[in-house]
Amino acid sequence: MEREELGALFGRITRRLIAAERPVLTGHNLSMWEYAVLADLAERPADTQLALAKAIGYDKSRLIPMLDELEQAGLIGREPDPADRRARIVRLTPAGQQRLADARADVTAMENEFLSPLTADEQRALFRILPKLAED
Repeated sequence: MEREELGALFGRITRRLIAAERPVLTGHNLSMWEYAVLADLAERPADTQLALAKAIGYDKSRLIPMLDELEQAGLIGREPDPADRRARIVRLTPAGQQRLADARADVTAMENEFLSPLTADEQRALFRILPKLAED
């Protein structure tokens, strides 16, 4: 028997993960893209909104309304870049850090359940191998 194509396997896995993650994030009043914004900002403030859009692979024209909502919710702050007043530096607020931490804890629990059919050794191997495939 031939092995299943890699794209088909990853596609099925991705669809299952999205289906499992969506209600977790909804419970934290976040969309998947909002979660991606908060997670990226937790790593470093975005020098510009355009840099943030590129970092998460999101359409820059659709990012501004999302950032407006996150800012209104008190999860991010935007301030003028001292070097370029037209640009905005985007930062996570303490409330955003807390919302992200709470959501991450539940996402991790969901992922642990998702991975439960694998042994501990298989899980460690998976997390050792996947980053190699994810590199650009």
